[in-house]
Amino acid sequence: MPITSTLSEKDRESRDDDTRERKIPVDANGRPLIDERTGTIVGEIKISPEIERVQEEVAKLRAHFAAIRPRLNKHMFHFGETLGTGTFGRVRLVTYQQSNKTHVFALKMLKKSEIIRLKQVEHIKNEKNILSEISHPFIVNLYSHFQDENNLYMLMEYVIGGELFSQLRKVGRFSNETSRFYAAEIVLALQYLHSKNIVYRDLKPENLLIDHEGHMKITDFGFAKKVEDRTWTLCGTPEYLAPEIIQSKGHGKGADWWALGILIYEMLAGYPPFYDENPFGIYQKILAGKIEFPKHFDPHAKDLVKKLLTADITQRYGCLKDGAEDIKRHKWFKPIDWNKCYNRKLKPPFIPKFKAANDTSNFDKYPESPPASPKPLTPEEEALFAHF
Repeated sequence: MPITSTLSEKDRESRDDDTRERKIPVDANGRPLIDERTGTIVGEIKISPEIERVQEEVAKLRAHFAAIRPRLNKHMFHFGETLGTGTFGRVRLVTYQQSNKTHVFALKMLKKSEIIRLKQVEHIKNEKNILSEISHPFIVNLYSHFQDENNLYMLMEYVIGGELFSQLRKVGRFSNETSRFYAAEIVLALQYLHSKNIVYRDLKPENLLIDHEGHMKITDFGFAKKVEDRTWTLCGTPEYLAPEIIQSKGHGKGADWWALGILIYEMLAGYPPFYDENPFGIYQKILAGKIEFPKHFDPHAKDLVKKLLTADITQRYGCLKDGAEDIKRHKWFKPIDWNKCYNRKLKPPFIPKFKAANDTSNFDKYPESPPASPKPLTPEEEALFAHF
């Protein structure tokens, strides 16, 4: 729920400079009117025919797999290379033949026994439920989900360009323009999620993929959760945790805007603003709140980062009366045409190289794991996944 601003007079004047260009349509309670499909202010975005076509294709594929879901199984796919590994399993490139068309997907395979052992059943269910109900140009698409006696499977969009993390490490740090491009697309994705009361809670370069045209795709919704007001679960990556998470004060959408501030800083500097060898040291630095900016930092970027990395949530940008609009109207984002941004009309700073739709060269190579023979689940354990 947006919190009424208690900004200082100086910050309020700065915000007024940022936002006086146009008025925001509001409802009877003074809250911004939101377009359900885009998550943005009513009238701000006109969805292009190209985006409409892509979303129609997503809907058609989802409908196709829904129709065959009772018999959907891993043997209906041709398996390619491993794209990534995690605590519960791995993600594999797969192809699927539909009539005369070959589709390329990423198949997330999760071991039931590990999910239970690590008490992550609810997180996995949240991920599946949330991804099943959303569709956005900058969020990875989930097409279907199924299970067998050992694993859960999530059939995802294959994002061919690999992680933003890899690109950032390759170049050291991004330019002001490059950072602004990626940040703008992420702002629109977070605004959309928040309009549906979904808090993402795991924003970091490793969870941002670059698609075939160079645009952002947020992935890994394992920590995402529907939150009307606040939640108290401690989760996320230490360097990106908001103070209210560390202090167990309860957190909500504001935690994502804090993480955006960390991400913008890391893209521009090449490292996060709060770093230590161990998590406890990181938490101490986050709570101390001292941020040192490199000399090359753009002044407007510095100002926005400060407004996002504000410990007092009643003053943090993104959490005020106008929500994400305050961020979008900040001077750092002045060059951004948000309608063009949503419709993927802005020129990406980097377009990944690939030779074919199933090219995996932008991902690290992983050794194949030998077939495992997991211990059979008890009926009680199997019941935990009854509705997956």
